[in-house]
Amino acid sequence: MSKDQFLVAPSILSADFAKLGEEIKAIEAAGADWIHVDVMDGHFVPNLTIGAPVVKALKPVSTKPLDVHLMIEKPERYVEDFVKAGADYLTIHVEATDEVESTLKKIKDLGAKPGITLRPKTPLKDIVRYLDQVNLVLVMTVEPGFGGQSFMSDQVEKINELSKYIKENDLDVLIEVDGGINDQTARECKNADVLVAGSYVFKNDYKVAIEKLKQAKG
Repeated sequence: MSKDQFLVAPSILSADFAKLGEEIKAIEAAGADWIHVDVMDGHFVPNLTIGAPVVKALKPVSTKPLDVHLMIEKPERYVEDFVKAGADYLTIHVEATDEVESTLKKIKDLGAKPGITLRPKTPLKDIVRYLDQVNLVLVMTVEPGFGGQSFMSDQVEKINELSKYIKENDLDVLIEVDGGINDQTARECKNADVLVAGSYVFKNDYKVAIEKLKQAKG
């Protein structure tokens, strides 16, 4: 990974679900680095989206890592299903379970890369104890649950603090940002590594949008 470019993970939440396989191939051809999959249960967040069977259907179609974000209560019940379905990165919410540590370990033991995330109102200190157990931290710059929301600039400080902590403690952890990302808001996230973008990619020319996001770090 080039340090002067972001990795870009288009969120399929904004894709045309009637032709999802074609959409995956199109964004990969346009330069996507990962494919971001938002899983919502209608409880932890108010929206309801896809489950493990869709991830399983995407796996043979995609040549890129499947980056699966579980916005679900008690994710420990389902991590095995999602890893078996093909998730490469599997991220859980610190607020969603009392079994954070064991769930992260389970993800790793099953062969996927564990990630941890937090809502915008959750302080960074709530995930610090888990940073040596994950490959990825996802910073939400909107309230999780729906696409198309506006970027919350007050979360940039969280990204910067997290980056400083990771460097000071010599951790091998990627910082991913999700929520209201476009070519302008991306410039506020210089200390991140991976950008999730749904509406911005899928409502524009895929190749142009992805390239603008990659270059926003420089």
